[in-house]
Amino acid sequence: MALSNTEYGKAYEYACLISLKEHLSGQTMGMVSITDSDAYKTAKNSFDKAEKEGVAGNLIRAANAAARVILRLEPQLQYGNGDLILVIQTDAQGIAGDVRDVVCIRGTNGWEIGISCKHNHHAVKHSRLSATIDFGAEWLDIPCSKEYFETIVPIFNELRDKRAEAIENNMPLPLWNDIPDKVGRYYIPILNAFLTELQQLADNHENVPRKLIEYMLGRYDFYKVITDDRKETTRVEAINIAGTLNKPANGHHSIVDVSKLKLPTRIYHMGMVPGSDNKVEIVCDEGWTLTMRIHNASSKIEPSLKFDVQLVSLPSSIHAQVEPW
Repeated sequence: MALSNTEYGKAYEYACLISLKEHLSGQTMGMVSITDSDAYKTAKNSFDKAEKEGVAGNLIRAANAAARVILRLEPQLQYGNGDLILVIQTDAQGIAGDVRDVVCIRGTNGWEIGISCKHNHHAVKHSRLSATIDFGAEWLDIPCSKEYFETIVPIFNELRDKRAEAIENNMPLPLWNDIPDKVGRYYIPILNAFLTELQQLADNHENVPRKLIEYMLGRYDFYKVITDDRKETTRVEAINIAGTLNKPANGHHSIVDVSKLKLPTRIYHMGMVPGSDNKVEIVCDEGWTLTMRIHNASSKIEPSLKFDVQLVSLPSSIHAQVEPW
């Protein structure tokens, strides 16, 4: 049975973890160990399935390419003091604002770096909208207006009622595909309300552009490693906002300096992507552009919608390297 996209992602996390351990064993100060956890077991099970399906080899080659690049950029991995602990994080960490999948920790001094593993996609954070979710408060620390909720609550309640009616009558849960015009009835009105509210928040609070990018990227600096199976390459991007990456260790320096990225201060444009009926784009200064595609995460109707967020443009100062495998 073929792997799902989720299983591919988990298998790639495991491959990155194992590759780092193998590259560092005997090459670093102290011991290198892997934390055994439920998240680790889940990733390993997905990798074992990938082996049975004959696709694990590409995952390992892609992970090895990522490890080669990261080791060249992070002297702490080889030359830092103390034992090194490798951890696979839970999905709950991402919900809490930590998008790193694999974290490397020095137990003695608290130093750490994280890696976000992406298998054939560049997506960042997945967030939801619903009648009860205050995206302004959750994303930007600024509550949404009463007018926003007055617009979206009746729309989401209609979905809630469709689901509740089926449950009450002991009927199968209704499907999104059963709705003749889900885009016009739900997607577009909710996106319009979202854009109107976000624009209003940005007009009244100068820190909204910065807060938006910080929320989408998470609370920690990290390396984003993206496989491209078709081209047989791995792209490594250094998301270095707080300036914690690329630090020297015991006199050893990286031969490449990783710049600290500037966060945006202005939103130049936000609106629907031309030709799309479910995707918006937000263009900021300093080279930041993201798109947000709204969709139903489940085939069954539920009173919420999900965003698939892509960073389609990054500052020109970002350190990015494509490594063949």
